[in-house]
Amino acid sequence: MCGIAGGLFWDRRFTADGIREIGDRLRCAIAHRGPDGEGVWTTGEHAGPDAAVPLLVHTRLAIIDPTEAGRQPMQAPDVDGCITYNGEVYNFASLRSALEDAGHVFRSRTDTEAILRGYAEWGPAVLDRLRGMFAFAVWAGGRLELARDRFGIKPLYYASGDGWFLFASEVRALLGSGLVEPVLDPDGLWQYLTYQTVPAPRTMIAGVRALEPGSRLTVSAGAVGGPVRYWDLATAAQARHGLPREECLRRTRELLLESVAAHLVSDVPVGAFLSGGIDSSAIVALMREAGQVPRTFSVGFADPRFDESAHAAEVARMVGSDHRTLRLDEPALLDALPAALDAMDQPTGDGVNTYIVSRAVRETGLTVALSGLGGDELFGGYPSFTRLPRVVRAGRCWRAAPRPLRRATGRLIRRLGGDSVTAAKAAAALDSDGSLPALYPLTRQLLSLEQRRRLLEPRWSAEMAASPDPYVPLLSDAFRRMNGAGWISRISYAEARTYMHDVLLRDTDQMSMAHALEVRVPFVDHRVAEFVVGLEDAQKRPGDTPKRLLVEALGAALPASIVRRPKKGFTLPFEPWMRGTLRSFCETRLLGPHGLSNRPFVNPVQVRALWEAFQAGDPSVTWSRVWML
Repeated sequence: MCGIAGGLFWDRRFTADGIREIGDRLRCAIAHRGPDGEGVWTTGEHAGPDAAVPLLVHTRLAIIDPTEAGRQPMQAPDVDGCITYNGEVYNFASLRSALEDAGHVFRSRTDTEAILRGYAEWGPAVLDRLRGMFAFAVWAGGRLELARDRFGIKPLYYASGDGWFLFASEVRALLGSGLVEPVLDPDGLWQYLTYQTVPAPRTMIAGVRALEPGSRLTVSAGAVGGPVRYWDLATAAQARHGLPREECLRRTRELLLESVAAHLVSDVPVGAFLSGGIDSSAIVALMREAGQVPRTFSVGFADPRFDESAHAAEVARMVGSDHRTLRLDEPALLDALPAALDAMDQPTGDGVNTYIVSRAVRETGLTVALSGLGGDELFGGYPSFTRLPRVVRAGRCWRAAPRPLRRATGRLIRRLGGDSVTAAKAAAALDSDGSLPALYPLTRQLLSLEQRRRLLEPRWSAEMAASPDPYVPLLSDAFRRMNGAGWISRISYAEARTYMHDVLLRDTDQMSMAHALEVRVPFVDHRVAEFVVGLEDAQKRPGDTPKRLLVEALGAALPASIVRRPKKGFTLPFEPWMRGTLRSFCETRLLGPHGLSNRPFVNPVQVRALWEAFQAGDPSVTWSRVWML
C-alpha cells in the first residue's frame, strides 16, 4: 500500500528540471501514504519532436518484501517499462510462477515486479489475472497505461491540460503540482450536497476526474484516451440458478475462506477491526480458521446507545483473538477532529470514525488491518434490500394513474411534509418512472432537491438543479446487462457501485492512509462477488435471518447472540456531541467569519436555519445532514 503519482509531458516548455520539480511537489503531497521509502523517476529531456517525457512518483508503505529490492518506481533490466503501484495483489505468487515458466527472472519478492513483468508479457490482459486491490501506472512502448482494480478499492485521479497529463492517488496531490487550479466544480458541489460524496468520475475540482473502477486509461504524446472498462460486476456475475442449497453454502464458505486467507499474505503482522456485528465477526472467525490468531480492535463509548464493545469482546473470546478495546470520549474526538478534517482528500459526510480507529490501530504498531466492509452490500444487510422491491412493485401500479393526478399528489405530499426529506423522497418517487434505477438513488440522498436549492445562491442552484443524476443512467445500463438477475442481486450491484465505492471505500482509503495503515476488505473480492451476486434471490432472501446466506454458510462460527441482535453499525455518537462538546466547533465552521456561510455560493440564512433547526431537535434535520456541511 502506497501513494502514487506522475504524468506525461509533451510540450517542450516542460524542461527536465521543471518536470522533476513537479515530481517533488507530487511526492511531498502524498508522503503521508508511504513513510518507508520514496522515489521520483523520469526519462528527462524530450527525445524528439513528437516525444513525451514520463514522470512516475512513489511513496512506499512496505508490506511485501520490505527490502530495497521492492523500491519504486520499479524497473527491470530485461523488460521495457517502469511502474509505480499502490495496492496488494494477493495471487502474485501464482502470477510469478507463470511468468517464470515464460522465462522471466525476478529480482524481488514483490507483487509490484509481478505486475511489471506481467504487463511486459501479456499487455493490458494482465489485468484479468490480478486478484486484489490496486492502482498503478506503467510506462512502456512510449505510452502511459493507468489501471484501477475491479471495485475501485484503491483510488486514482487524473487531470490534463495544454501539453501535460497528471495522475495521483489523491486530488490534493494534483492541486499541489501547480498545474491544476483549485476551481470548484458546480456539478460536483451539487452532487455532494445530494449524496455526501461526489460520484465518480466527477470530483469536487473542475477538470479532475476519478478513473472508474474496473477501468484502464492510455495516454501518449498529445492524446489522452477515454477510459476502457475491463470488468464490471453486472456482466461478470453469471446467473447460477438451480444450485442446491448445500452447494451454495459450501461454495460461499469456501470462497470466503479462500479470500480471507489470501488477504493475510504479508511480511508484517495483520490485525482486524471488530465491531461485534456479523460482517467483522465473520472475517475474524475466518482468520482463525485460516490458521492465524487474530489481533482485533474495537471502539468503545461511555454511551450505551452507541457502545458495541461487549459484543466485540464476546466474539474475541469465542475465536481466542488478542483483543483490545479502544475507549473514545468527547474530549478525545474534539482533539482529533481538526486532523481528521485535514485528512479528507475531498469533503465527505462520513469517514471520521475510520480516521479514529485507524489512528488507534496504527499506534499499536500494526500497518495492516482487515475490515468487514462489503458484507452488507453482498449479503443484503441494508434496509434497501427489503424496502425497494415493495416500493417498485407499488410504483408499477401507481404508474397506471393519470400523470396529472401523480403530480398533484406529489405536490400535496411536499406541502404537507414541510422540510421532511422522507416526504420529499416520496414525492420524487411519485414523479419518477417507478423503476429501480430511478428509485434506488433516492434512498441515498441526504438533502432534498428543495433544501439544496435553498442552501445555494440562486445563480448556482438554478443551473445545477437541472443537471441529470449520475446514478440513474449508470444503474439503468447495468441492469440491462444483468439478464435474469433478481432484486437482491441488482440492489447488491447498486449498493456496491454507488455507496460502497463513492463513500465507504473512498473514505476508508483516505482516512486509513492518513496514518499509513493498509486496510484490506476480503468481502470485496471479485470471485466472491461474482458467485454471490450470480445466485438467485431465493438463496439470499433474509426471512427471519439477517444476511441469511452468510450466516448459514459460516454456521457455528458465528455466535447466535451476534446473529440475532439488531443491526447497529459503527457510528460515532455525533448527534449528542454536536449539541454538546462539539457545538462550538461546528458553529465556527458553519457560521464563523471563515465558515461555510461566508462562501459566495452559499445562502447564509439557510445555513443558519438548518443549524438552528437541528439544535432545536427538528426531526427533519438529522445530524448527518448538518455534519456534511
